[in-house]
Amino acid sequence: MDEVEIFKALSNKTRIQILTWLKDPVKHFPAHKTNCENNGVCVGLIQQKAGLTQSTISEYLSILQRAGLVTATRLGQWTYYKRNEIAFEKLSHLIASEL
Repeated sequence: MDEVEIFKALSNKTRIQILTWLKDPVKHFPAHKTNCENNGVCVGLIQQKAGLTQSTISEYLSILQRAGLVTATRLGQWTYYKRNEIAFEKLSHLIASEL
C-alpha cells in the first residue's frame, strides 16, 4: 500500500465522488442494478453522472486504480469498475493506528 499515492488519489473532489458512487452502485446507478451487482460500473455511466469528458473520467479511474482503490474488469469493449474494499480496510487501519 503506497499511502502517498492513495492520498494523492483522494485529493480530488470528483475522484472522491466516484468512490462514493462505487460504494453503493445500485443506489447511484439504479437503472443498471444487475450489471452493478455483478460486474461493477462502466466508464460511460460514471462519465454521464460526473458530466465530465470520457478522457477525464478514464484518467481519474486510472489514478484510483493505480492507488489500489478500485479494480477494473474488462468485458468485451467495456471496462467495469468496483471499489477495492480491502484497500479501504487497510487505509482505515493505517489512519487509526499511525496517523
